[in-house]
Amino acid sequence: MPGSWLNGTMPSTEVVSSSPEETMEIGRQLASRLCAPVLVLLFGELGSGKTTITKGIISGLGVAREEEVTSPTFTLVHMFRDHVRVFHVDLYRVEGFHDLESLALEDAFAQPAVVIIEWAERFTLRTDWPQVAIHLKHVEADTRRITITIPDL
Repeated sequence: MPGSWLNGTMPSTEVVSSSPEETMEIGRQLASRLCAPVLVLLFGELGSGKTTITKGIISGLGVAREEEVTSPTFTLVHMFRDHVRVFHVDLYRVEGFHDLESLALEDAFAQPAVVIIEWAERFTLRTDWPQVAIHLKHVEADTRRITITIPDL
């Protein structure tokens, strides 16, 4: 994995990670480019590394250690607060707009924050915040193909 993969001007970058540690490092590198308000949309099948890259992003932002970041599959939303507000949202169990509404995500968008959403294809709320899209795909065992689309942040 090249260390300078985020330094380019390409709006979309593809990297291959061969371990969870590399996936977290990709998240840490991405965190250095994020500035609230921003919406980070994570796409990928179950077990593709969405929570793993989120651990890297959140630790890279300096709001929690990697081991403190867990999937909010059952609580649906975790909030971290330090010098920046970070919301980690998991929409795996959300089945429709009513379920999404019940999460009160408007609060996350009330002030500048970094909002990271797993299962982003289920996110239907509108926002004019800049968006980073991350698509994670299994290649084999621990290998993932990660495509990151970054607007000018």
